[in-house]
Amino acid sequence: MTRLTRRRWAGVKFSRRHLLRTGAVAVGGASAAGSLGAARASAAAPSAAEAAQTVTSASTLVRGATAGPGGYRPVVPGPAEAHLVRTDLGAQAAPGRAGVRVPVIAFAQLSDVHVVDAQSPLRLEFTDRLDDPSPLPATGIFSSAYRPHEMLSGHIADAMVREINAIGAGPVTGKPLALAIQTGDNSDNSQFNEVRWNIGVLNGGQVRVDSGSLLKYEGVADDNSAYYDPGYWHPHGTPAGKADDVYRKRYGYPVVPGLLNAARAAFTAEGLNVPWYSAFGNHDGLVQGNFPQNLQLGILSTGALKLNSLPAGLSPAELLNSLLSGDLLGIVRSLALTPAVRAVSPDINRRLLTRKQVVEQHFAAGGNPVGHGFTAENRSKGTAYYSFDQGVCRFIVLDTVNPNGYSDGSIDREQFAWLQNLLAQSTGRICMIFSHHTSWTMQNTLFLVGGELKTRINGKVVLEELLKHPHVVAWVNGHTHKNQVLAHTRPGGGGMWEINTASHIDWPQQSRLIEIADNQDGTLSIFTTMVDHAGPASYGGNTSDSVHLAGLGRELAANDPQERTDSRRGQLADRNLELLVAKPT
Repeated sequence: MTRLTRRRWAGVKFSRRHLLRTGAVAVGGASAAGSLGAARASAAAPSAAEAAQTVTSASTLVRGATAGPGGYRPVVPGPAEAHLVRTDLGAQAAPGRAGVRVPVIAFAQLSDVHVVDAQSPLRLEFTDRLDDPSPLPATGIFSSAYRPHEMLSGHIADAMVREINAIGAGPVTGKPLALAIQTGDNSDNSQFNEVRWNIGVLNGGQVRVDSGSLLKYEGVADDNSAYYDPGYWHPHGTPAGKADDVYRKRYGYPVVPGLLNAARAAFTAEGLNVPWYSAFGNHDGLVQGNFPQNLQLGILSTGALKLNSLPAGLSPAELLNSLLSGDLLGIVRSLALTPAVRAVSPDINRRLLTRKQVVEQHFAAGGNPVGHGFTAENRSKGTAYYSFDQGVCRFIVLDTVNPNGYSDGSIDREQFAWLQNLLAQSTGRICMIFSHHTSWTMQNTLFLVGGELKTRINGKVVLEELLKHPHVVAWVNGHTHKNQVLAHTRPGGGGMWEINTASHIDWPQQSRLIEIADNQDGTLSIFTTMVDHAGPASYGGNTSDSVHLAGLGRELAANDPQERTDSRRGQLADRNLELLVAKPT
């Protein structure tokens, strides 16, 4: 029995979903069931039946039907979700295939982990309220500028790592997980400390998601009465003489004594048991995922002043213009004596990293494999696209971030030519494409604005190229924070699947397991299974370890006033699936 499995039993988590996972899993007419009490040998990979007990094909986590004050809902165990068979591409689901299929590969996809430095001067939380619920339509531009649970992002990542380790194998085929790949927005703000926290959680070892002063929390969630703003959640309660914050007063958020010190305390990350690879996302390469780096923003990030609240007299239009122009330092200087600006401890570890520097950190921090997919050429040239083989499977990792700015992406012509040449040399292999952006969020072809002179290729052109190659069976990505699976048909028949997976930062905080099996009849089955992280459905007031903190983080995310729907979970046809596709020849 692994350490994590023992701790689940010893940790008194009897409301935890694992205690309810005793049902059979129907997959294309086959059943994979197992006893929750079956011992798992620490040296052996779990069987398909054992793996099935800790994934959503056995039990899910959902928002509770009964709301408390302010509409606040608990997270509760939900029903199992069997694998839905999809034959959109024309490949037929032959009866009896479960008995003859041969496993090819199993791996995990993590996406949009967004490890956040919640105390950073470049965390522009005050812009978030421009998208608060109101009679006016929300722009959608600022809704990610503040999340009440973002100080727990590192703990959520660790809980997902622990869950993937505990599963260990594909729940359908039983094949041990060969690797994990995170598809971008691994950090939130391209800061050195965020990048290293992300790598540290996946590598394992001691991680402390804290910055600035090591003696106190200096972010908008603290209870410092001089900077108290009721527009943010304050988990420790209301300072004397102040009004209750809107999260507790209007939306039913709890008081969690000691949370901020618990969140900034060091914890021991378990680290993935398999090699892990990384793709580059817009939050890894752009300030707040939107803005090209410049000298002013670099100075602000490591400095001693933080915009705490929406400055009085600054209109939304002026604010947006300041963001686009990068003149935040000027705003801070002009308002330095107003309550909108607070003093924080400067921290050089908040410095912004270029793409080349982010690549370099994946070598400097060690782990398996060295560089986490990035190559010596990436290291020397400052690029972030590469490929590697795992048996018959070829993994092709794109860099879809536009360095000229804006959250959506594209690729430059040099990378497109590399992709064309690589695809032409990949016949006979099962090719999968990995990127941060989806095909439909790659319409940003800006150039020159951020100093990048190369013209850009959009997602439509990339998709057309991929469909020219029958050996490309899937495109796996993130960015939207939503589970979605699309079938792209190829002229003349067949096609490829685009598998888009939700984030760790927003509800439902899921990752995805992907398995490929050869059905021995000219078709492949691509199985996708959603994974809820190891945090308990209810943290039970326990803030003593990263797993319980992750459970609280999921509960808070499920109740974010701007996110109180299940739209990011997607439909059943976007989650646990068997995707049929013609086998490449």
